[in-house]
Amino acid sequence: MRIWAGGAVAVASLWLAVSSGLAQQNPAMENPSVVQPKSMAPTTAPLSVGANSFSEGQARDLLVSRGFSDVSQLMNDSQGIWRGTAKNGTQRVRVSVDFKGNVSAQPE
Repeated sequence: MRIWAGGAVAVASLWLAVSSGLAQQNPAMENPSVVQPKSMAPTTAPLSVGANSFSEGQARDLLVSRGFSDVSQLMNDSQGIWRGTAKNGTQRVRVSVDFKGNVSAQPE
């Protein structure tokens, strides 16, 4: 059996071209909301406005993974930001999650 080395390179190049083309056509393949921020600490910086790609359950799970507990029902506002309340230690805070996965917490 003979294997043409150039054929393997051609197949790999074709796969790369097709997969990168699919990623450009389907923004969900490069969804920024699933990228973890470098800092796991909540931010008080302004949140990004945009169509939210998280479900309420996913936003809640993100808050819990960041150390919040007793998360209230979250409401998705007109700016696409999930908002609610939670406990940060013993303190009750207002929490927000934007479409990029940025978490904001402010004292109630």
